[in-house]
Amino acid sequence: MKQTLLAAAFLAAQWPLQAQQAQQATPDQHVILISIDGLRPEFYKDPSWNMVHLRQAMAEGSYADGVDGVFPTVTYPSHTTMISGVKPLKHGIYYNVPSEPLGVTGNWIWQYENIKVPTVFSVAKAKGLKTASVFWPVSVGGPATYNIPEYWYLPAKKGAERVMTKALQEHANPPGLYEELEKNAVGKLEEIDFNGDYLGIDENLARMSGYLIRTYKPSLLAVHLVTVDHFEHEQGRDGDKVRAAIAGVDRAIKTIREAVQKAGIEKNTTFIVTGDHGFVDIYAALAPNVLLAQAGLYDPKKPENWKAYFHPSGGGAFLQLKDKNDKQTKDKVLQLLNALPAAQRNAFLIKSREELDAVGADATAAFALAGQQGYTFSGAAAGEFVRAGKGGTHGFFPDFKEIQTGFVVFGKNVKKGAVIPRMGLVDIAPLISKLLNLEMPAGDGLLLNGVLTK
Repeated sequence: MKQTLLAAAFLAAQWPLQAQQAQQATPDQHVILISIDGLRPEFYKDPSWNMVHLRQAMAEGSYADGVDGVFPTVTYPSHTTMISGVKPLKHGIYYNVPSEPLGVTGNWIWQYENIKVPTVFSVAKAKGLKTASVFWPVSVGGPATYNIPEYWYLPAKKGAERVMTKALQEHANPPGLYEELEKNAVGKLEEIDFNGDYLGIDENLARMSGYLIRTYKPSLLAVHLVTVDHFEHEQGRDGDKVRAAIAGVDRAIKTIREAVQKAGIEKNTTFIVTGDHGFVDIYAALAPNVLLAQAGLYDPKKPENWKAYFHPSGGGAFLQLKDKNDKQTKDKVLQLLNALPAAQRNAFLIKSREELDAVGADATAAFALAGQQGYTFSGAAAGEFVRAGKGGTHGFFPDFKEIQTGFVVFGKNVKKGAVIPRMGLVDIAPLISKLLNLEMPAGDGLLLNGVLTK
């Protein structure tokens, strides 16, 4: 233990020297990628949402009227698409949480090693560029030079709170980075400081990002801001807390932009502000596993005997078969769904395997259910098929306006006044690759040359 403490002290003592080296080796071009979870285009297009700082920056650059996501339109597959330029079918991050027919553990898909393709972080590392990642999904053990991952330890007992401070301390890279940020950027953090019920989490993530920018001047920094999504889940598409969170992330954007100015790299920096999905107001929840349980295809009390299981992901639900070649069970499930009363059957669409391939969704799903607006999915296997729902959610099939997210780009090499009617999350990685000369492998997206000056 004593040797471990001495090693930690030695690493901490090296940070000032590393900071000097980082400043001396700064490349000419920098990209700041800011993801606002739950960002919708109207937040920056409609001044009543009060994103003053982003709208000021947008006037200097370009923006999109709407950005198409992936299916399901949820955080972890979406963020992985942003940095890889390919859809979940290729990058392998299908959901936020793994499909667990034997019982839900509470684990999320945290580990970077689950990504099956190169990302802007891995390619930048191969080219010798410094990068930083702050609270980015699927980043534990990732290649970013400076990494504070989105990660937490599960509670020790049911009903207890998750543990994030210790998880971040032990999984930050390099070791000691979390403590350095506490000392120099945000002060000592407690568990409540990572509670999404308080806007302070985004303030702290912005301050962490600002410190990394000023101290190490990374070629690429990506940060994930979270409270807008949290309050849209609680209140739906609009509400006093949603509007307060929007004002909060707008201030966080300004904090990060000012850090770039203070670092003296503003003339060489391009900002990309985007999101992962839009939001839909919810009025009811559907529980398709109830149908499977009634038909003897799934038993939550004896899950080891399962034949079929619907993995819910907000406005989508994906059929998993224990035997992927079990056509009889698949056909039985389709019969159960199509036999529902018309009012219930009309609450969702069935997406075939061919349709899932076309949109780049989970390779293991036999087919999927896509909720109509207003309907989310529950994983429950007991009770009623239709139950009450409230608040808002996402995860829906990405083919309507309300589920689109946003995109604003400004800074070096960006045209003023260009408006993109429609783009995709897959188009973000090619843009970063162009700006940093990463030469990323060809993916599913297109390079948006129209927003660049050269």
